[in-house]
Amino acid sequence: MAAQLFTLLGVVVGAVGSFLATSAAERARYKRELATRWDERRLQIYIQFSTCVKDIAANAARSLQVSDDTKKAEFLEVMEQRELERSGHFETLMLLASASAIDAAHEVNQRIWDGLVATRNGEDPGDYGLVEALNALYSAARRDLGVDGLPQSL
Repeated sequence: MAAQLFTLLGVVVGAVGSFLATSAAERARYKRELATRWDERRLQIYIQFSTCVKDIAANAARSLQVSDDTKKAEFLEVMEQRELERSGHFETLMLLASASAIDAAHEVNQRIWDGLVATRNGEDPGDYGLVEALNALYSAARRDLGVDGLPQSL
């Protein structure tokens, strides 16, 4: 009778141990998949946001380089459309990014707005710090995505 009890107890302990180990492994796998999914989404929003910013700046510069009013208006229209897109991307960035990346994105916004105001007034915005602000955003994004220590080129 005692041998059967020990055998039954061994089976129960083994089953509980197996259940706990499997549960822990599944939980870890789920967390890795979730982190990967959000990392991919964060990467996409960083790309979309920065691409809009660069397009805004490029169209602003183009609008100041042409003398044809029709062409100038076309560049300004694209600039304004991309500004609306940038604003939407920024809202998503606010939900997904780290605090340091959000701070850097706020600085990018301020720099692009400074350039937009100048461009809308027909003035050359000159060097208004956009490149430096974008570089700070890229650094924060790399830290947020966990690729800060990876080599820049292979």
